[in-house]
Amino acid sequence: MKISTKGRHAVRVMIDLAVNNTGEYIKVKQIAKRQGISEKYLEQIIAILHKAGYVKSTRGAQGGYRIAKDPENYTVGMILRLTEGSLCPVACLEDDVNECERCDTCETLEVWRELSDAINGVVDHVTIADLVERQQKRQESLNYSI
Repeated sequence: MKISTKGRHAVRVMIDLAVNNTGEYIKVKQIAKRQGISEKYLEQIIAILHKAGYVKSTRGAQGGYRIAKDPENYTVGMILRLTEGSLCPVACLEDDVNECERCDTCETLEVWRELSDAINGVVDHVTIADLVERQQKRQESLNYSI
């Protein structure tokens, strides 16, 4: 499984909105500059986040975007599933009922199930708030070493 740039950028955008959350709306241009993402591509990602209700928007001169809820309410898994779809490593684990004709004799099914559980165990337990905290600690560490 490989996370696309859309998924990675969506997580970064949510972190950016959380870090810069003053209650004011943030312009796409500002986010794009900070994150090194083209405005056009960022608008596509923001549209997905907005449609899901993860970000709020307003139009006009003071328009822009802001995070809709507290960063603790968003996990990396939520954002990746929104942008990537299923995080399952194999198609046969995507549905509640495994309809693969080989599932009763598949020697590798347990490996794929364990891999899926491991992936979900990580991405579903790391919140945007956790990543904001990691970023702040890293910045403090960098500032301290200078």
